[in-house]
Amino acid sequence: MLGKLGISTRIAAGLLAVAVVGSLQTVTAEAGINPATNAARAKASYDAINKYFSAGPGLLLEEYPNTHSNPYSYIWPYSQAAVAAENLAGIPGAGHKASAEADRRIDGYAPYWNAATTPKGYDSYVRPPLGQGGDKFYDDNEWIGLHLVQHHKRTGDRAALARAREIFTLVIHGWDTDPTHPCAGGVYWTQAPWSQDRNTISNGPGAELGAHLYLLTRDRTYLTWAKRMYQWAQDCMLAPNGLYWDHIDLAGTIEKTQWTYNQGVMLGAGVLLYKATGDHRYLRDAKSVANASLAFYNTRELLAKNGAAFNSIWFKNLLILDSVSPDPRYRKAMQSYADDTWTTLRDPATNLYKFREGPVELLQQSGIAQIHALLAWPRSKYGLLA
Repeated sequence: MLGKLGISTRIAAGLLAVAVVGSLQTVTAEAGINPATNAARAKASYDAINKYFSAGPGLLLEEYPNTHSNPYSYIWPYSQAAVAAENLAGIPGAGHKASAEADRRIDGYAPYWNAATTPKGYDSYVRPPLGQGGDKFYDDNEWIGLHLVQHHKRTGDRAALARAREIFTLVIHGWDTDPTHPCAGGVYWTQAPWSQDRNTISNGPGAELGAHLYLLTRDRTYLTWAKRMYQWAQDCMLAPNGLYWDHIDLAGTIEKTQWTYNQGVMLGAGVLLYKATGDHRYLRDAKSVANASLAFYNTRELLAKNGAAFNSIWFKNLLILDSVSPDPRYRKAMQSYADDTWTTLRDPATNLYKFREGPVELLQQSGIAQIHALLAWPRSKYGLLA
């Protein structure tokens, strides 16, 4: 993952090709797309991951063809492939084979787990003997925690819930405790020494994970932390246009790019805090972000700039909002993007997607597979999402 090599994932996303963008026209939905079609697209997109990205003992390549020196992917792309498998397993009638594949992908997290640190957590790269390990990123761990919560909600797997709780202990460890810092508080992005940024994307998913854990365990410690992370982002990252900026450094400089996934995690956190507290303020916040983001990301160009991985997180959280406050615009926007991507960026011979020049990225292939899969879910199941 470029971000884990010291090059920001935010910059990497900005390099995504927009060759198929054409004019700044609004993406429109194809008529007549049904759940079975979306399920078939999801399976084709995910099967391409197993065919082209397989790297040995349950692990995956970062890209295809692989031009990196590392033989395995970083954990952020791997986790998104694992989430794609989980989403496919959640499609009604998916069957035992899909569920077994989701289990296999969870097993693939094991080489990244670092039990030697306090607190424990997932390194950004596979650990010895397969690799050299890597710095811990709080957002990486939060994505896995959310995945494990969704897996637990689908299967009842108590080990998955226990690991999600361990991950949240790590997230709390990442909280800024220095009151002299600009916008004091917030979860740092990483433990790496080259960054002291506190990001929307390390606090929004943390708030979501904490809220989920509270709803599952009724341990109020999780709710307290979820509200704290959410409020920090509200106070420090919310822009005048109703969308969220990216991060703030220790000099107080705010990086003001507004990525889709930042909007997604914050509106999702609002929904979950509403469910946890009954406070309608959180639901109003979520609806406000949904409205602002739908109005802002309304062109092919903007969606292409963000990329399928970021967009998948935004769309998933719109469905989480849809589960408590139905609005047909959310799924319509998601279907429009999926249809357009399927027809313009997919190679029909391989079912690989070319979001930019060069090798196909596992991260983006996984993101679009997630989107297709969730479009095969009925609204009645959106409450299982995490």
